[in-house]
Amino acid sequence: MGGDAGSPDWRLVPGALAVWLAGLAGLLVHWVLAIVVGGVAVVLGVVHLRHTKRMPVIRAGWPLVACGLLALCPVAWRVREAANDPLRVAAAHEAVVELRVEVAERPRKLRASGFGAMPSGVRSVIIPATAEGSRVLLFAPVDQWAGLLPGQQLVAGGTLGAAEPGSLTVAVLRVRGPPAEVTDAPAWQVAAQGLRAGLRQASSVLDEESAGLLPALVVGDTEGMVPSVDDDFKAAGMAHLLAVSGANLAVVCVAVLFLVRLTRVGPRGSAVAALLALVGYVVLAGPEPSVLRAGVMGAIGLLALALGRERSALPALAVAVIVLVAIDPAMAVSFGFVLSVLATAALVLVVPGWVDRLARRRVPRLLAEAVVVPAAAHLATAPVVAGMSGQVSLVAVVANLVAAPVVAPATVFGLGAALVMPVFPWAAEWLVRLAGPEVDWLVVVGRWAARVPGAAVDWPSGWWGGVALALLVGGLVLGLRSRSTRVALGVAVVVAVLVLLPVRVLAPGWPPPGWAAVACDVGQGDAVVLSTEDHERAVLVDTGPDPAPVRECLDRLGVRRVALVILSHLHADHVGGLESVLADRSVGAVAVGPGRAPEWAWRQVRAQTAAAHVPLVSVTAGQRMAWPGLTVEVLAPQGEEERTETDGTAINNRSVVLRATTKAGRVLLTGDVELAAQAALLTGRTDLAAEVVKVPHHGSRYTAPDFLAAVGARIAVVSVGGGNRYGHPSPHTLTALTRRGTHIARTDRDGDTAIVAGPGGPAMVFRGDPRPPRR
Repeated sequence: MGGDAGSPDWRLVPGALAVWLAGLAGLLVHWVLAIVVGGVAVVLGVVHLRHTKRMPVIRAGWPLVACGLLALCPVAWRVREAANDPLRVAAAHEAVVELRVEVAERPRKLRASGFGAMPSGVRSVIIPATAEGSRVLLFAPVDQWAGLLPGQQLVAGGTLGAAEPGSLTVAVLRVRGPPAEVTDAPAWQVAAQGLRAGLRQASSVLDEESAGLLPALVVGDTEGMVPSVDDDFKAAGMAHLLAVSGANLAVVCVAVLFLVRLTRVGPRGSAVAALLALVGYVVLAGPEPSVLRAGVMGAIGLLALALGRERSALPALAVAVIVLVAIDPAMAVSFGFVLSVLATAALVLVVPGWVDRLARRRVPRLLAEAVVVPAAAHLATAPVVAGMSGQVSLVAVVANLVAAPVVAPATVFGLGAALVMPVFPWAAEWLVRLAGPEVDWLVVVGRWAARVPGAAVDWPSGWWGGVALALLVGGLVLGLRSRSTRVALGVAVVVAVLVLLPVRVLAPGWPPPGWAAVACDVGQGDAVVLSTEDHERAVLVDTGPDPAPVRECLDRLGVRRVALVILSHLHADHVGGLESVLADRSVGAVAVGPGRAPEWAWRQVRAQTAAAHVPLVSVTAGQRMAWPGLTVEVLAPQGEEERTETDGTAINNRSVVLRATTKAGRVLLTGDVELAAQAALLTGRTDLAAEVVKVPHHGSRYTAPDFLAAVGARIAVVSVGGGNRYGHPSPHTLTALTRRGTHIARTDRDGDTAIVAGPGGPAMVFRGDPRPPRR
């Protein structure tokens, strides 16, 4: 096979698989297995060499021996060193240390969630670094740490914690305080940072959504991304456009090759020019794993071009796998690496044959390639994506097909703007304006695809889910080769449509008619929507831990205007989604109680409301607010502004407690109040009676039976995330509710839960549940 110019050259593939398997087994199981895999590869290579005359089909003996030796060293050696690193022992004992580290990658912002969020707030940073050759991960406050650059050395103090298994990272350092003894960043990193900042500045002439998307598209800089756009791209299967990949490098290299060829430079000179452009682009985008991965692949391909060996891209892919895993064995377990290899393999092995078949059926080759490339890449990567996310996107192929024509020109114009911004800002602005229509189109496509009903279907997550989908995809690809199988599949699709469509049409829609309140399924957090007579306008109490779930819940309800957002308290699982609510709808005001802690969250809420030009107001016990069809009373807490709470329980007990009077009855919203606050409400003789109660603190065990008795609710809603690490809801709390005959709804099991008016009082309706309302 290796000698046929028209077929792929497979000789390096067994060796690449051996190196990859050594890294995979060594990291996920034990480093000894990496030695076993390497030894087996060497033995098989030697045996193959001795029988080459009898087995001439694939002459992979020498490559397999070489790759087996690479699996032994450096792969197995690096994995063993990481497994026995002294910092792992210190991390197991949660030692308090000071480490001299070197920043390896640009800080990445992290949205924390849950009431136990780090003091750094909703947006902390993760910084991959090295400490005397050992890989560590820093969790640090965004304020003092977000501006660091790769190559800077510093002293970081904090508490060590265990790193995620299956990685070369040996410990996590939860940083306390600012960095110390910080050295200067390398000049080329400072220059690259300046170019990235210039691109963000030049992009400001576009609308907010497009201005944040363009730097992400060009250099993977997601600093200014609007959360709703980010969420749409993920739902539409277009998130790969937000990270630098081989596609970006291909666009840059093709543009450079085109310009150089106009000057009549030969193939080798053109390849050298493209290689220099590739190196410069990698520096500009930053030394992230995805960038380096794409850079190595592109460099090997250009080297093959310079040497005149354009016959097959498969050896280049195999060499890229070998080089990357040998240099960094952690690549072997990287989902991004797997996706990149699978997508490239599909383009090399599958796309040419599919395009030829369509061309023989008189489909124009350009159209055939436009259809086949995203389809093949999506089918090849779908099992991995399904195993990661537990979902299979049904719109990704179409969305990427529609988006593909504008990606290249937007990237070229954006890159040009970044390069000329330091010298000719006016030219950079015009280049950004040229990229504007393309970026606007990407925003529209992502939003459209994410809003398609059934855009993604649930699928078992984990390894088994990925394997199951891989078998299904493989069976479909093989089956479609047979005409009888294609007919059978067509009949099956028609039958499925005829059976499932009426079920979807006859099933009750969402939201249910006359809904009064909805507890949104936002994971481990709270978000409750109270309806006015105009169902397009509502009051929102808390926003959950993340932007996407609350936005999707409001979209499902058709709520376009939010008269008031009330934040019961400032823990991250109640305020994390505020930014997306402010960005996506018309908001009248945001209200908070007397509590102003934690301080980071208070600063965050003030900044977000100020940026959205939305008033920030205070509420306290005794206030009453009314809208058509809805009245909200503030029952607690009383007192002046309080900024000194630091304990999580104290902050919970300062939660705003509300009673909403709706057309379905009274709904008591309790935030996260615990025993002390509940006792204060009882001793203060506050009227707590309500037909529906949102159970305090996600159903924690710190809920007094006397408090539940005073409420006397017929329906209790527990807003909680599945499999959370806090053990919510507590069996004791659920038992106390059950003994009173209270009907319980849980968002982790029932999803969005609506309260509607029934003949005998309020009733519950669960999204997608075809059964009648439950009382």
